[in-house]
Amino acid sequence: MLHYDFTPHGVCARAIHIDLSDDGTIIEDVAFEGGCNGNLKAVSRLVQGRSVDEVAELLAGNTCGRRTTSCADQMSKALLAAEKLAS
Repeated sequence: MLHYDFTPHGVCARAIHIDLSDDGTIIEDVAFEGGCNGNLKAVSRLVQGRSVDEVAELLAGNTCGRRTTSCADQMSKALLAAEKLAS
């Protein structure tokens, strides 16, 4: 398993912790520190077992209010960074 810690920018979450499969293509777990607790726990459950590329493409560019990013958008950046480390 590959573990990756990401510091998001421009959102309420302070950290995103990601566990990927050994080959870096499948999301095993995602955990957020800070942010909207209930929503981010739900997002974490929804992405488990899915491919990094599928989730990153789906959530990239998602915004929150007047912000140009969101926790989901930041997670997509974190997933791609973690995947890159695995390759």
